[in-house]
Amino acid sequence: MKFTELNLKPQILKALKQLGYRELTPIQEKTFPYIIAGKDMIALAETGSGKTAACGIPIVQSVDTAKNQIQTLVMVPTRELALQYVSAISDVAKFTHVTPFAVYGGFPIEIQKAKLSHGVNILIATPGRLIDLLRNSPLNLSQVQTFILDEADEMLNMGFITDIEFIISCLIHEHQTLLFSATMPKEIKHLAKKYLKNPITLELNVDQIAPQSLCHQFQQTTGGRKLGSLLQYIKDTKPTQAIIFCNSRRNCENLFDKLKKEIDSVDIIHGGMEQSRRSSLFNRFKKKQLKTIVATGIASRGLDFSHVTHVINYDFPDSPLAYTHRSGRTARMGRKGTAVTFFSNHDLHTLKTIIKNNNIDPVWLSAEPQLDNIKKQKNSRRRFNTSRKRPSKKTNRRR
Repeated sequence: MKFTELNLKPQILKALKQLGYRELTPIQEKTFPYIIAGKDMIALAETGSGKTAACGIPIVQSVDTAKNQIQTLVMVPTRELALQYVSAISDVAKFTHVTPFAVYGGFPIEIQKAKLSHGVNILIATPGRLIDLLRNSPLNLSQVQTFILDEADEMLNMGFITDIEFIISCLIHEHQTLLFSATMPKEIKHLAKKYLKNPITLELNVDQIAPQSLCHQFQQTTGGRKLGSLLQYIKDTKPTQAIIFCNSRRNCENLFDKLKKEIDSVDIIHGGMEQSRRSSLFNRFKKKQLKTIVATGIASRGLDFSHVTHVINYDFPDSPLAYTHRSGRTARMGRKGTAVTFFSNHDLHTLKTIIKNNNIDPVWLSAEPQLDNIKKQKNSRRRFNTSRKRPSKKTNRRR
C-alpha cells in the first residue's frame, strides 16, 4: 500500500515524499488503521521493520494543534533512542504545527522544563527523567490520548518495569496504549494483560526475528588472532559504515585504542560517556561524517542509522537476544546489510541457539563447526569425567 492511499494530511504527505517514503512496511500497513482508530495494541516485529514510523505517522496525523498540550507520550529505554525517535517524528511533522520534544537524563532538566512550559504535543521520554519531571515540575499528562511503550523487552532487561508501572499509574484517564516489542517474555505479557484493554495483537515476523535482507557471517578465531581477523575483514570488505560491538566498556576502550592506530574515521560510544559527546557522535555518524563506531551492547538499541552496512560482533554476544538487537542495527527497512560475528569453541553452544532462534542461514568465513554434535560431545565429556572420578573415591575408601 502507498502512503498516498491513506487519508493523511497534505503536510504529512509532503514530508513523506521528501523523505522518500512511498510504500508502507508490513508493520505500518497492519498497525495504521488500529492506531488511528484508538485501539490498544501489542505489536511484535523484527528490529528495523519501521516501528518508529508506524507510530510516528498516525500520531502526528491525530494531534490537534489547537491544543497546546501533550497528547502523545512515548516511552523509550535509552537516550539515543529518544533522540532518534524525536528526529523521526520531527521529519514527519516538518510541515505541520505539531511540536515533538524529547526528555532524557544527562541533559539540564531546567532547559527541558522551560521547553515543556512553552507547549509540546508529542513527548518522548526515558523513564528516569520523566519521573524526575513528574515529581519536580508541573508536568501535566491529563491530555495524553496515546501512550506508546517502545522496546518493551529492553525496558525489562534494563530494570525499568517498576518505573513504567508508576508512569502508567499517572495516566488515570481513558487513553490508548500501544506496546511494541521484538520479543514477548512473560513479564511483558503480564504488563500487557494488566494495563491494556482488549488489545489487538499483531505478530509480525515472529518466526524470523532477523531481517531477511541481513546476511549473517561467522568466523572462528582465537583471542590472539581476533584483532588481526577484524582488521583483515575491514580491509577486504571496506564497510561504508560499521558498528563494532564489545561486551564491556573496558573492552570497548581497549579495542578503540588499537583501531584508531590502524584505520581512519573511528570513534567510540558507551554508557559512561557524557551525553553531549554521545549526541555529537550520534549526529556525526548519522550525517556519514564517521565510518566506524566501537560500541557496547547497551548502545545497540539507540543506534538507528539507515546507512549502516555492517555490524561486527567483535566480542561474542552474551545471549541470543543480544545478537538480535545488535544485528538489527543494519539491514533496516528492507535494505541489505551484513552482521559478522567472531566466535571461539567456548561460544559454540550459544552460537547454535542464535542460529536456531533466528532461523539464520549462516555464511561461514572459516571452517564450519559441527554444531549438531555439541550436545553429544558434552555428554561424552560428562561420562568420561565421571569414570575418572569413581576409582579415586574407591581408593580413598580403601585408605
